[in-house]
Amino acid sequence: MENVILIRYGEIYLKGLNRPFFEQRLMDNVKKVLEDFGDVKVKKGQGRIYVEGIDNIRDAMDRLTKVFGIISVSPALKTDKNMAAIENGIRVVMEDAMAKYGVDNLTFKVESRRSDKSFPKNSMELNRELGAFVLREFPYVKVDVHNPEVLLSVEVREWTYVYHEVIDGAGGMPVGTNGKATLLLSGGIDSPVAGWMIAKRGVELSAVYYHSVPYTSERAKQKVIDLARILSKYSGPIKLYVVPFTKIQQEIYTNCPESQLTILMRRFMMKIAEEIADQEGAKVLVTGESVGQVASQTLESLVVTDDAVDMPILRPLIGFDKIEIMNIAEKIGTYDISILPYEDCCTVFVPRHPVTRPKLDAVLKAEGLLDGETLIEEALDNLEIIEI
Repeated sequence: MENVILIRYGEIYLKGLNRPFFEQRLMDNVKKVLEDFGDVKVKKGQGRIYVEGIDNIRDAMDRLTKVFGIISVSPALKTDKNMAAIENGIRVVMEDAMAKYGVDNLTFKVESRRSDKSFPKNSMELNRELGAFVLREFPYVKVDVHNPEVLLSVEVREWTYVYHEVIDGAGGMPVGTNGKATLLLSGGIDSPVAGWMIAKRGVELSAVYYHSVPYTSERAKQKVIDLARILSKYSGPIKLYVVPFTKIQQEIYTNCPESQLTILMRRFMMKIAEEIADQEGAKVLVTGESVGQVASQTLESLVVTDDAVDMPILRPLIGFDKIEIMNIAEKIGTYDISILPYEDCCTVFVPRHPVTRPKLDAVLKAEGLLDGETLIEEALDNLEIIEI
């Protein structure tokens, strides 16, 4: 017998002739996330991926549940395809379940799947014979076919796999199967969630953070780095561009109408992010905006913001309310960092009465008061790149 991790994937099944490409990318991502575990073997079976050679199964599964494309994982025993080996495996798995749940009035059910049709017993025969075996070995447990505390699962494939736990994964598509995007990443709650949602669809991420020294501190920058690090557990490596933004904000504040400060800053952010995205080979920008949440997120403001760039801007949170966004942030582990009280660049130079329905002509006129090309070029020349 051998301890293995059984990986299930879902949406990939729908990919027809392209399915091998998606399966291979998922296997590559699994290997990458487990590369520091030593001599790990990742193998593809019939509708499953198996991880062998792992000593610390629990730590490995914790990482795997964050890999997009995986719908669930199970720690399993790999045995030969004969009844003696399968019975021995189901005994060990049942003992593990009893150690977890206790033995008092414990109920169980055996559920078998025979993918290898050459195996001499069908699923119903396996269920019946293995259930009887468990009752003989453990006379103090009971069968409950409707609501068992322990579901003993047996899959007869290339080998036989026996397990009792099914742990949910992140779902989605393997990262790297749907191109690249550049995320505008602030220290707030929304943008990490937006990045997570786009990565879940198989998109590789780079990120841009706007740093306004001395108005924003090194702690604010570290906060964004920490958020990117959490996000990278799901998305894979992230190249974080830290862009100096103070001079642009000061120029806007000095030369432009106060009510337009926020919308003008957003336009400059988009223009800089588009330049970086082009360098990264990204096809779209991603933001954490949702309709009506703040002045810069009214429909009119979003239209004026979009006009600043040619590249499409994806807003996966566009119809979400704040509670829904916070719930996802808690789920993925970014919320506690996002609420740390370190200001980002969007909280400085805030107008008292920001325009909520900006007119494009008026915004372009104000923007014309600035040497935008020089400001953007200077910001790009002085950015910092952090590999996460």
